[in-house]
Amino acid sequence: MSTPTADLSAAGVSIWLDDLSRQRITTGNLQELIDTRNVVGVTTNPTIFQGAISAGIGYEEAIAAQASAGASADDTIFALTTTDVRDACDIFRPIYDATNGVDGRVSIEVSPDLAHDTDATIAQAKELHAAVDRPNVLIKIPATKAGLPAITEAIASGISVNVTLIFSLERYADVIDAYLAGLERARSAGFDLSTIHSVASFFVSRVDTEVDKRLKAIGSEEATALLSKAGIANARLAYELFAEKFGAPRAVDLVKLGANPQRPLWASTGVKDPALPDTLYVTELVAEGTVNTMPEKTLQATFDHGVVEGDTITGNYADAHAVIAGLASVGVDVADVTQLLEDEGVEKFIASWHDLQQTVTDALAASPEVAR
Repeated sequence: MSTPTADLSAAGVSIWLDDLSRQRITTGNLQELIDTRNVVGVTTNPTIFQGAISAGIGYEEAIAAQASAGASADDTIFALTTTDVRDACDIFRPIYDATNGVDGRVSIEVSPDLAHDTDATIAQAKELHAAVDRPNVLIKIPATKAGLPAITEAIASGISVNVTLIFSLERYADVIDAYLAGLERARSAGFDLSTIHSVASFFVSRVDTEVDKRLKAIGSEEATALLSKAGIANARLAYELFAEKFGAPRAVDLVKLGANPQRPLWASTGVKDPALPDTLYVTELVAEGTVNTMPEKTLQATFDHGVVEGDTITGNYADAHAVIAGLASVGVDVADVTQLLEDEGVEKFIASWHDLQQTVTDALAASPEVAR
């Protein structure tokens, strides 16, 4: 009997889990999700690792070893996270091989403290790539203005990239151009383009959270009618832009040479408003060649009662354009919303990173290896 997650996969959507911890790896939980929930990849971020490592489970011995070696908090975080990602890459390696590198991917993010520093982002992307040392790792680079040239440089160096924190169509267009520029440089440098992959992580639910706050403040009938529609409309127009950009000569020529399209990835797909269906950002964003990265709660809801009815994106472009036009007509500045969300996204990841640094600093100080 088919399941909703199997139906989603059959519709061309790759299901990636938006979570990772050492406990998931060592208990077999990650493999179980692969076997029973059609999970074919994993994404991580500073908040995810902060939650995993602060819980402490599975990290005690590794932290004690780092304390014994006199490692700093940052060195310890680097060691813990790259080990988790490397081990997860090994679990996903059969999927990576079976899909010719399309799936079986595990993402690890550069430090959010570097989000506005191009050169430092490039250096750390290369450092993370070398440390994980697995072909199925994706290095996450934020789509800030400083991140764009770092994306190009990483791709040009043959490093596969997950571009994160994309909120606006304008920035998404820049991200695609940065990817294509990287491919062009990689080709000139003699890289096999077929080995370079990328996804562009377009955030969804956070758009609704901010837009709906503004619509409720406006309070008119026209504004109320647009509640909870912005996130999906914005994402659908991102897919329209993806189809347009990768159907243009520049991208087509690269694909003919073996390059891979940069797949759209729907991120922030956990529903924030309890009044909304808990599978909303899954079932309403179905199209061939996309990725949906889900927190486990959303994954299990989709498996339990998600209704997958084929492509819900490409036939809805006109409606999506109408929603964005409607927002402008009632006074919601979408450009202001998306810039705010990018700024807040970076700030939230920086806060999580600093919390993680403090957690690890405290753990190192409290380690029995230090007390001896």
